[in-house]
Amino acid sequence: MAKYQDLFAAYRNNQLPTDGGFIVSSFFDEESTYSRYEAISYAHVKDLFPSEDSITFQAEGAKVFILVEPRSYPKKHIEPAYRHQEHKIPYRFNEVEVHTTQRDDRIMIGKEPVMTYTSFTVLKPSGNDFAYIFYTADDLLSTLETFFEESLRKDARIPMRDAKKATEVFMAVFKKMVFTGFNG
Repeated sequence: MAKYQDLFAAYRNNQLPTDGGFIVSSFFDEESTYSRYEAISYAHVKDLFPSEDSITFQAEGAKVFILVEPRSYPKKHIEPAYRHQEHKIPYRFNEVEVHTTQRDDRIMIGKEPVMTYTSFTVLKPSGNDFAYIFYTADDLLSTLETFFEESLRKDARIPMRDAKKATEVFMAVFKKMVFTGFNG
């Protein structure tokens, strides 16, 4: 099984691959099941700039975002790109696949990766949030698939069938953003 570890621990231990890798971070609302995931495929790291609450990668990157919106979310009529900072992802409604769960929660997954050509920043997790680096391996895609399905079920509290369906949609998008030269 492909290995992964906390991104910031990997940085401290000088175990961040600079030729490329995959980062998954999450942001969970403390008062509801509102959740955001950010998956990044990166390559060609020129430099890393750590700060107290983040790491900035001077590198090429491709990102895809997942948003889990509970049925009770009062601002569901607002485009995801225009929501308050902690509820925002950089997509409009026509740019996301929407899966409605059996509990009427909505899972929004970007249809296409967002490209970054110069740099991107990963925030240090707080509370139940996380930021993991996944190391390239032959079974990377199956490891990511299992990871996302379990996280959607356990962390975002999505029913199993819906977590599986959302993960399938996410993996189809994620495969588009694997940089050339990686074994996925």
